[in-house]
Amino acid sequence: MLDLDFVRSRFPALDSGWAYLDNGGGSQIVQPVLDRLHEFLVGSFVQVGATYVPSTLATERLERAHRAVATLVNAREPDEVVMGPSTTALFGTLARSLAETIEPGDEIVVTRGDHEANIAPWLTLERAGAIVRWWEIDPAGELSLEALDAVLGPKTRLVSVTHASNILGTINPIRAIADRVHAAGAWLCVDGVGFAPHRAVDVQELDVDFYAFSFYKTFGPHHAVLFGRKEHLLRLPGQSFGFIEEDDVPYKFQPGNVNYELSYAVLGITDYLQEVADGLGRTAETVGPDSGRRGDDAHAGREVRTAVESAFGAIADHEERLCDRLLGFLRARPRVRILGSPEADREIRVPIVSFVTPDVASRTIVEAVDDHRVGIRFGDFYSRRLVDALDLPDEDGVVRVSMVHYNTLTEMDRLIEALDAAL
Repeated sequence: MLDLDFVRSRFPALDSGWAYLDNGGGSQIVQPVLDRLHEFLVGSFVQVGATYVPSTLATERLERAHRAVATLVNAREPDEVVMGPSTTALFGTLARSLAETIEPGDEIVVTRGDHEANIAPWLTLERAGAIVRWWEIDPAGELSLEALDAVLGPKTRLVSVTHASNILGTINPIRAIADRVHAAGAWLCVDGVGFAPHRAVDVQELDVDFYAFSFYKTFGPHHAVLFGRKEHLLRLPGQSFGFIEEDDVPYKFQPGNVNYELSYAVLGITDYLQEVADGLGRTAETVGPDSGRRGDDAHAGREVRTAVESAFGAIADHEERLCDRLLGFLRARPRVRILGSPEADREIRVPIVSFVTPDVASRTIVEAVDDHRVGIRFGDFYSRRLVDALDLPDEDGVVRVSMVHYNTLTEMDRLIEALDAAL
């Protein structure tokens, strides 16, 4: 079980007195990330690639960060990790590269259940001659494998889908989707932004071709990662300067290079997950500032990966309890429409809960909750196609409560008290 007192002590912003329940928009930042950021800015804030000592240290630290992120997502090697400013930007880079390989008539499959970041970039491929096919959602906003089968064909090049809906909280069966997509000879691109703060990402187990998420929703800075299978990254045209070699991955997909200090700061996420695992009594070696100099990086990576999986197992258990507390209240309100599953089962949803009621506008509900120093949100959250498809009566969209593991049952009770008065 999570040591919640310790967990909360590692997030400085939680001392503010606010209950942060808008984590789908951005989580609070964990102290080890701040420590890594300070360490880089003070000790190695120089350009990489030179021969003098601070530059070699900066280079080493960036390499260490890539190894840590590769371990975080269980990539085969660090070269499969492309970093950038946001998931949206990274998907845009990938789309521009893919556009150079599109043949007229190639088909791209997108859904109306995704954040626009995993729709709009692929729609631009129509200008290169691609045909966009829509994997339609059902009336509840869910995606079925049968509907996917209906749009796959011999000309399918890419299928894009979200891992967990940022409105419904629904976890899509990515491995089953990957099996169908690969049987059709296509690639699968997954938006993991809604999933990564809640569960351990395993790109090998999922068998995905591309997978991206933003660290600022996963306890880190405004920075993001795109995993890509190395064979695909080598094959696709680079998006940097023309003299960058085509086998120079991930560099050829990081035009202007990456933000060094934010890349290194991300290492603090795995530092923190190891702390959480240590608190569970698991065996996990703490990665210190100089741990990248150890000789057996593969062994260190396995230990870190074990810690990541252990920590997220405990995180999922706690978040399920949080989600159940809120959903139990909402189920008891007869005129409240819960979007997505009304059950808190960790196997089918993450703790992103959205609802509407015909009695009170979504904006009015959220503004009433503000007075209780509880942060939630209303709107479409850039999943406008999904909100439109749900045929909601409220022009303000949905009320969304998005929890993470540092939230408490006491905070849920504060929210419920505020909602009870607002509804």
